[in-house]
Amino acid sequence: MTSFSRSSGVLLHPSSLPGRFGIGTLGMAALEWIDWLAEAGQKLWQVLPLGHTGYGDSPYQSFGAFAGNPLLIDLELLRAAGLLSVEALQSAPDFPQDTVDYGWIYIWKWQMLRQAAENWQANASKDERTIFTNWRVANASWLEDYALFMACKNAHGGNPWNTWKPELVCRDSKALEIARVEYAADVMLYALAQFWFFSQWAMVQRAAHAKSIRIVGDIPIFVAHDSSDVWANQHLFALEPDGSPSVVAGVPPDYFSATGQLWGNPHYRFDVMAKDGFAWWLQRFEETFKTVDIVRVDHFRGFEAYWEIPGTAETAITGQWVKAPGVELFNAVRAKFGDLAIIAEDLGVITPEVEALRDGFNLPGMKILQFAFYGDQNDPFLPHMYTENCVVYTGTHDNDTTLGWWNAEPETVRSKAKAYLGVTGKDIVWDLIQAAWNSKAVMALAPLQDLLKLPTEQRMNLPGTLGGTNWAWRYSSQDLSKKLAAKLKALTVSSKR
Repeated sequence: MTSFSRSSGVLLHPSSLPGRFGIGTLGMAALEWIDWLAEAGQKLWQVLPLGHTGYGDSPYQSFGAFAGNPLLIDLELLRAAGLLSVEALQSAPDFPQDTVDYGWIYIWKWQMLRQAAENWQANASKDERTIFTNWRVANASWLEDYALFMACKNAHGGNPWNTWKPELVCRDSKALEIARVEYAADVMLYALAQFWFFSQWAMVQRAAHAKSIRIVGDIPIFVAHDSSDVWANQHLFALEPDGSPSVVAGVPPDYFSATGQLWGNPHYRFDVMAKDGFAWWLQRFEETFKTVDIVRVDHFRGFEAYWEIPGTAETAITGQWVKAPGVELFNAVRAKFGDLAIIAEDLGVITPEVEALRDGFNLPGMKILQFAFYGDQNDPFLPHMYTENCVVYTGTHDNDTTLGWWNAEPETVRSKAKAYLGVTGKDIVWDLIQAAWNSKAVMALAPLQDLLKLPTEQRMNLPGTLGGTNWAWRYSSQDLSKKLAAKLKALTVSSKR
């Protein structure tokens, strides 16, 4: 939808930043990361969705599509604001440094956030209360439903919303008013946590922009069933009378899985959404572009047709393709906002109709170099096949690391890659990075794991699996050396990015 300039950057989710409190946060480590990116000559920082992660810890399954992830709040900044004591932070468990142990951190961090909220309520100045109240009013359209949803969820033992008291499931107005009073402390906690998250993220944004770095964000096409989005907008989703999904999202069997992927997200009732001009989607794009400069739309092909699976199915095999109103939706986006900086994640089963939707709005698609060496010389993932209007990656958060991929491939694939790239394969990770940077693609990105030449064990996510090491990888501050920055900058300069 807009024109991009030739540039390059690194894919790294904030949870992977270093620090002593168990997970990367939006404090000093984030600012040091931005400084390193600038030193390395990069203009792009790509993150995963920033939402409040739910069970499984996936950024693609959030309790609220508009909310930020409270686990990313930097506690040192709250201490500096007088909301936490040095002693409180000294109570931190001995968290692992190279991985995120979500179960462990979840308990302790929410103890800290609750303590900070109580201190704020007791001690905030009049000006601080005014600033917060104004922010809360400005974001009320999503914040109030989200905060009440989380408070009700706590009161119901963390269970999904469609198992709550019936009057809350159906959002009876009187029951909602009673809940707001009864759970007022929790509602305030979640509202304050969002205020802190977005205040800290705004600081990170300013730092990036000061270094001429644009942040690439991510909109998951679907939202989690157990989310404030579905609970507060049940008429927009395909649900049974008891609130359970009648049909769910996923993808058919593909490169990643022989049985497809059963995501479990409820499908949209696009016919209902069309009646108000896709207002929910317009708000989602508007809120996302407040936090990032460029948006990767995940599973873009789902806007042309989506894989609809019966709600009771155990795998994705029994699904069917259903047409979606992508042209009408993106016309509505363009009519309201003009041209937006959107990347179409067009991987998977791509048809001429999907390509027409992408190209009709002039959206760059994605190319993955790890996919390039299985076909012939006309493989669309080979760099000589690219148009300029695309974004090339060595791999994404869903791929193995490039070193892990290389080590697992048979010699037939390796030989094809070495012959095409004109290399020995001894430094294949940087050979692929160089090929990406030198390609005609308007944007080139690599996960930090590839810059560091890390093995399979350090990958970010294995699609179709839950738990384990998914979403848990973190780097150490000493990994970001001046030597690595200089190497990446030299390639970036020579490739005119």
